[in-house]
Amino acid sequence: MQVSADEASSSPTLAEGAEAGVVAATPKHLSELSFYQLPLHPALQEGLRKLGFGHCTPIQAATLPLALNGQDVAGQAQTGTGKTAAFLLATMHHLLTQPRSGDPELDGGQPRAFMLAPTRELALQIYNDAMALGGTTGLRMTVVYGGTGYDSQRNALSAGVDILIGTPGRLIDYFKQGIYKLNGVEVLVLDEADRMFDLGFIADIRFLMRRMPRPGARLNMLFSATLSHRVLELAYEHMNNPTRIEIEPEQVTAERVTQSLIHVGNEDKLPMLVGLLRHHAPSRTMVFLNTKRGAEEVELALNANGFKSATLSGDVPQNKREKLLEQFKSGELPILVATDVAARGLHITGVTHVINYDLPQDAQDYVHRIGRTARAGASGDAISLCCETWVYSLPDIEKLIGMRIPTLSDADQLMPADYVPTKAPRRDRSGRPGGGRPGGGRGRPPPRNNSTRPRR
Repeated sequence: MQVSADEASSSPTLAEGAEAGVVAATPKHLSELSFYQLPLHPALQEGLRKLGFGHCTPIQAATLPLALNGQDVAGQAQTGTGKTAAFLLATMHHLLTQPRSGDPELDGGQPRAFMLAPTRELALQIYNDAMALGGTTGLRMTVVYGGTGYDSQRNALSAGVDILIGTPGRLIDYFKQGIYKLNGVEVLVLDEADRMFDLGFIADIRFLMRRMPRPGARLNMLFSATLSHRVLELAYEHMNNPTRIEIEPEQVTAERVTQSLIHVGNEDKLPMLVGLLRHHAPSRTMVFLNTKRGAEEVELALNANGFKSATLSGDVPQNKREKLLEQFKSGELPILVATDVAARGLHITGVTHVINYDLPQDAQDYVHRIGRTARAGASGDAISLCCETWVYSLPDIEKLIGMRIPTLSDADQLMPADYVPTKAPRRDRSGRPGGGRPGGGRGRPPPRNNSTRPRR
C-alpha cells in the first residue's frame, strides 16, 4: 500500500500542537479523517480533545485504521509528520482494550509495550508526548536512556511499567540485569529504523526482539525516513506481514522554508555567520556543523562577538543537554550550535532560522536540519554556507530536494567590519582543550617524585 500526501513532512506533530495550544494551523496539511471517526478508547478521545486535535495527518490517517484493527504497519514518514501520535494512540488503545494475560508473573509490572528510539532526545520526546496524550489513562510509562539517571531509571522500571520507551544500550543493560522481562510484550514500536542502522544498533535490536513473543503474537509498528532494503528486511523478519505505508510529499522540504546559499571561503565563514545573525536578528536560531570541535569553535566566536550561544553535541552530558534544550525552548538561549544529534527528534516551535555552517555530508541530514524551522504552520529561513571543504555535498543535496538552492547575490555586504577574531583552543590528540593538560594548563608537567623509600 502506498499513500501520497501534499507536504506531509511539514504537518504538525503531537508535541508541537500541544505546545502551541492550537488545532492544526494549516488544514491543507491534514487529511479528511477526524480522530473522532476512529474507534479509539474514550480516554484517548478525551486526551485528543484536551490537546485540541481534530483531524489526522496523512501518516496518521493511513496507519491508525490498520493498527487499531491489529495489523502491523511499516511506515515511511519524515520527522514532523505526526507519526509519534500515530503509534502512541494505537499502542495505548491496544493496552486499554485488550485484557491482561492473566499470568501473575507478567501482570505484576512487566512491560506490555516496548518502544525503541535511536537517540536520547527522541526517546524523551516520545515519553513527553505519551504523557501529554495518555497521562490520565492510568497506564504506567517509563523512559530509559544513557548518560544520566542510572539508578532512578532502574528504580522506576523495577516499580512496574506498561509502556517502556528507551534507547537500545540502556534497555539491554537493564534486561541483562533481570530488571524486566520481554516475554509479556504485546506491542513493539521501532521509530526511525533507518537511523538505528546508521548508529549501529541493529544487532542490539535483534537481540531484544528475539526475546519477545513471536511476531504473530504482538502488534508491530515500524517507522523510518526511508524504507530501504535493510529496513524492509528487518520489518519482514520480525513483524507479522506488515502493510507498507509510504507518505511521499511532492516536495521533500516544506514550501514555507525559504532556502538560500552563500558561497564563502573557509577563512570568511565565521565573520559571515556573525554578519548573518546581525542582519537577520533571529529570535531562535539553530546553527548546524558536522563536527563537535567545529561547533565549540563557532560557539566561542559567537560569544566573543556578542551573541549568547551554547553547543549541543553527543559528548555533552545528558543533564546539561536537557538544560540547554529547555533554555533554547524558553528563549533564554537564542542560538543553539549543534551537530546532527539535534537534527532529528527535537520538536521545538518558534525556530526562525536554521543555518548550515557546514553542508552536511549526507543529503538526508540537510532535510532533517532545515525541518527544525517552519513547523506547526509557521515559516522560516534556512541559510547554508558553502565553503571549499563541504561544497562537494551540494550536488547530492540539490538532487534530493529536486531544486537548485538560490544563491544570495549581495552576501558580501553582510561581512562585518568589526568582527572580533578568536583563537581556537589548543587541543591534544585526544581532543581535550588546553594542550593536553587535564586541567587545561599549558605549562610543564609536575616534577617527578624521585624520593626513595626509607631503608628498613
